[in-house]
Amino acid sequence: MVCEKTSVSEFTSDGVTGVKIENVPLFDVNKIFDCGQCFRFDPVENSRHQAEFSGYALDKYISVAQDGECVYIYNTSIDEYESKWKSYLAADTDYGQINEDILSLSDNENLKSAVKKSSGIRILRQDGWEALCSFIISQNNNIPRIKKLIAALCAECDEDPEQTARLKENMGPHMSSVHKNLPGALSPFPSPERVKSLGTDVLLSLKFGFLAKYLYDTSCRVCDRYIDLESLYEEDTEKCVEQLCSLRGVGPKVASCTLLFGFGHLDAFPIDVWIKKVLEKYFDKTFSPSSLGRYAGVAQQYLFYYERYLDGDGRA
Repeated sequence: MVCEKTSVSEFTSDGVTGVKIENVPLFDVNKIFDCGQCFRFDPVENSRHQAEFSGYALDKYISVAQDGECVYIYNTSIDEYESKWKSYLAADTDYGQINEDILSLSDNENLKSAVKKSSGIRILRQDGWEALCSFIISQNNNIPRIKKLIAALCAECDEDPEQTARLKENMGPHMSSVHKNLPGALSPFPSPERVKSLGTDVLLSLKFGFLAKYLYDTSCRVCDRYIDLESLYEEDTEKCVEQLCSLRGVGPKVASCTLLFGFGHLDAFPIDVWIKKVLEKYFDKTFSPSSLGRYAGVAQQYLFYYERYLDGDGRA
């Protein structure tokens, strides 16, 4: 929900400039960064805040923290928040209205419980190219391995490792233990041209296995304009899925994840093993994700999170 009382102010802590956003309802940093939608943020275990995650996004290393309904973003300014992070964090979106819309389209009690349990999740507006690569890499992998592979790719492509090494130090003393086993986590995500330049041999050396040919082929097709990523922001979701599925190694699930998390298609409904079980468990055979309307993808994330945490240990 976008709250009229929300206010934004700038602060400096340990030499780091940041912004504080007050009165932010329906926003839970733990749920947002632990629902499987992104792979470059990790928890700050010794944070001064109730919860904090740091990572690299949109060509910038930041840390997002929360105390109650106050959200803090380290390593940014008010101007940058307004132009970049407000949209990235979906802080400009009324999730109260989204929840009402979802619930108005279904009387399923389990969906109602999922919305209540998972409320606070917001769909990040990630870079489309990064989302496409990330979900290609996610195939047949668990989250720790996905993070490791992405970090290895970013480290290999880092053109200024010395500057990267200074990033965490400049973020303040409380960041010292974050990403300690993932040095590439501090590096920018490489462009399609940079991934293409690696070739399959380098990607194989980074332990991508069968995914190496998929990443290389995708980078070539994006560079050659076989597929226009910019058009995916505007076109119908079904047509976009069809376009993405023309890429090697991209099926409906990867395509839908890419569109939901990277291109703003909130109606995209990825179906993986977890969601297939959820649909079989809580819905009858006549159910269609399209019945949940323009926010079906948000509902999918609620159901995914809900089922994971009902399972007991909170792990996918």
